[in-house]
Amino acid sequence: MKLAVVGGGSTYTPELVDGFARLREILPVTELALTDPAGDRLELVGGLARRMLARAGHPAAVTTTGDLDAAVADADAVLLQLRVGGQAARERDETWPLECGCVGQETTGAGGLAKALRTVPVVLDIAERVRRANPGAWIIDFTNPVGIVTRALLNEGHRAVGLCNVAIGLQRKFAALLEVEPGRLHLDHVGLNHLTWELGVRLDGPGGRDVLPGLLARHGAAIAADLRLPEPLLHRLGAVPSYYLRYFYAHDEVVAEMRDSPPRAAEVAAMERELLEMYADPALDTRPELLAGRGGAYYSEAAVALAAALLGGGRGGTGGGTQVVNVRNDGTLPFLPDDAVVEVPAAVSPAGAKPLPVPPLNPLHTGLISAVTAYEHLALDAALRGGRDRVFTALLAHPLIGQYALAEKLTDRLLAHNREHLAWA
Repeated sequence: MKLAVVGGGSTYTPELVDGFARLREILPVTELALTDPAGDRLELVGGLARRMLARAGHPAAVTTTGDLDAAVADADAVLLQLRVGGQAARERDETWPLECGCVGQETTGAGGLAKALRTVPVVLDIAERVRRANPGAWIIDFTNPVGIVTRALLNEGHRAVGLCNVAIGLQRKFAALLEVEPGRLHLDHVGLNHLTWELGVRLDGPGGRDVLPGLLARHGAAIAADLRLPEPLLHRLGAVPSYYLRYFYAHDEVVAEMRDSPPRAAEVAAMERELLEMYADPALDTRPELLAGRGGAYYSEAAVALAAALLGGGRGGTGGGTQVVNVRNDGTLPFLPDDAVVEVPAAVSPAGAKPLPVPPLNPLHTGLISAVTAYEHLALDAALRGGRDRVFTALLAHPLIGQYALAEKLTDRLLAHNREHLAWA
């Protein structure tokens, strides 16, 4: 079994390799092909990957190449984890929206639109090359903004599933609080990528007993502290929002905090430099603890479980063939168009990901989901066809913006900071 990782020079990659090493019984990888245009990083990461697999006694070969076509040839699955423009572009996304009083974040709001505009054309080009070289391969997209990128892939007919680590992170957190095995918990996880709520936490499968009320009663303070939201809000919602909902529920508070703090991208860039120095050490053959601070917790478990289910495995304590993924709506949320991409539990098999039924939503959820879906539709249109007016319209539609004068200022800044990545600009 061959897996290819596009963006294999990412400092995230050893997290993924750690999952391959630990979960080899459900995903018997024989070749891991890492590809990245940054050759120096790629060789450092590839060297550590080889040492990690050797330490684990894993027989898989690790290949590194800057040739995308060679990397994806004969691959059973291709995992996308790229960042167009690197941390420098991310730092700009986190900075210029603040000049207009808006959240500066790489996947939400104006910064998220900038990332989508840079990313979608690149991903579609990669996906087309995968299809030409290997039309049977699955594409697993971990590249943000996952919902928009996955929608672009599916609209073009690619065999793609989007993946995010928010759901698995909450599952693991809840399991620790309840002192049960994570595999026993099924989340009623509903919404869009980075716009989700846990409406239920069910013990022993989708039809199991909902333990969320008791979880909130006993551990509401701890959960609220992790989300940086008031505990009474969680009780009033009767649900656990993802931490990305804080950008909506506490927008002005978040903006004030961001203005007083260095950009997250600057912190990550410093961490990446330190990680790459560690990766260069020929004695290092395990995942460094520092990598946990990089983000992407449980990324490896989620990616391995998804790849295993798509490729015919999916057993062994990782949730089997049921997993929270980003998938075409097709009536799952009846108030959205069929071609919207939703983030919900799905039954995953070699035939693809089929959404499971979800609990009914109330207007608090449907209103925001509908508004953000409309923005995502316009964002994808802008990413595919370009044009200042399309960028402006997408920003005007976003619930965190919504004012024409603000959208005009943000459009000017977005274009000024991203011209080198936008062919039409």
